[in-house]
Amino acid sequence: MPDITITGPDGRFAAYLAVPATTPAPGIVVAQEIFGVNQVMRDVCDGLAGAGFLACCPDIFWRIEPGIQLTDKSEAEWARAFELFQAFDADAGIVDLQASLTHLRGHEACSGKIGAIGYCLGGKLAYLMAARTDTDCSVGYYGVGIDELLDEAANIAKPLMLHIAGKDRFVPKAAQDKITAALSERAGIFLYHYPDQDHAFARIGGEHYDKAAATSANRRSLDFLQENLR
Repeated sequence: MPDITITGPDGRFAAYLAVPATTPAPGIVVAQEIFGVNQVMRDVCDGLAGAGFLACCPDIFWRIEPGIQLTDKSEAEWARAFELFQAFDADAGIVDLQASLTHLRGHEACSGKIGAIGYCLGGKLAYLMAARTDTDCSVGYYGVGIDELLDEAANIAKPLMLHIAGKDRFVPKAAQDKITAALSERAGIFLYHYPDQDHAFARIGGEHYDKAAATSANRRSLDFLQENLR
């Protein structure tokens, strides 16, 4: 399905859009990993469209370098991905994601209800979207750095689901414990722990992909999105 262009406060940027067979449908903004809007993110969008959602993954690296599409298959690509991660301004990214939410909500194929889902870097951004944007619900997978942003939890008014990998090499146990202590008792926030999984356990084809854990997490996410967006 074709790329689209979104106009935000700071400029225009591309996004991948997947349209379901039946519309109007609830919308979902997909927040990318550190590899850009690559085939993995496009496949996520296509999978969501197959489940009946209008799914959009915006290029939030456009200020650094538009059109990034890396894989996790070489050291050079990993090095570039970490460079992009270090250079990325999360506050500016949230501005772009809000613009994406607004654009998708106004799309002719959208029912008006809209959620967010994110992975890795996008997992952190999904948490921030719950705190800072008008998304109707948010899902974050193995978000990196959420433990440093827990003061924003007070602003979360809509449902949020977080998937936490117990052996996440980028989110140490102390950070996981901090997240759990701060969020586990809050109404409308749902934490799911996968004790034996490493970071990116849901990335099909990735080094740490685990089919059983990914299937469980994805089913929980889809049920959550259906419940809050239908």
